[in-house]
Amino acid sequence: MNSKKLLKKIKELSTAEQRSLSYEKIIEIINYLNTDEIIELSNIIGYPVFTRLCMGELKHKFVLLQDGAAAILLNKEGKILLQSRADRNKWGLPGGCQELGERFEDTIIREIKEETNLCVLEEDLKLIGLVSGKSRRNDYPNGDVVINNTALYCITNYSGELKWDTESKEMKFFDLSNLPENQNDADLIEVYKKIVRKQN
Repeated sequence: MNSKKLLKKIKELSTAEQRSLSYEKIIEIINYLNTDEIIELSNIIGYPVFTRLCMGELKHKFVLLQDGAAAILLNKEGKILLQSRADRNKWGLPGGCQELGERFEDTIIREIKEETNLCVLEEDLKLIGLVSGKSRRNDYPNGDVVINNTALYCITNYSGELKWDTESKEMKFFDLSNLPENQNDADLIEVYKKIVRKQN
């Protein structure tokens, strides 16, 4: 089997099947690919999951540093969109991890489309902050711990019908003065609140 067919076969696997590839199988696959094909494989599986698969038995113990992007998506009333995540009982901003070779702008446009079904153009992205440090720590139910470096964008212009996939239980616009208590991205929202306070 050539490398193109191998990558196509992996792409056709379900998410659960990709995530259950054994460490030994990952070694076998990687040894068969060149660097560009390994980057493609990472982007098929998703960089954080792919990185974990490459760690064998340490995959849930090693703390990952992740780069990503998140969005303050505003409706006409100035309310922000939050998603209730399916993997935990917390509300967070649309966004996610950067794939290998991806610009932050590409990351947030892709993540918004995947998570909300909304379309955003690059010219409508307004970078409002780069957020890093201990406040960006995330602990997942499966034991994974990550610390994120996040490019935060504010977006007021977008198109499409709001829909969500299995990553979210619900999506809803909230007034800044009436946000849910169980927030996943309180530090990012605080960056936006400071900007709003300066403008008023």
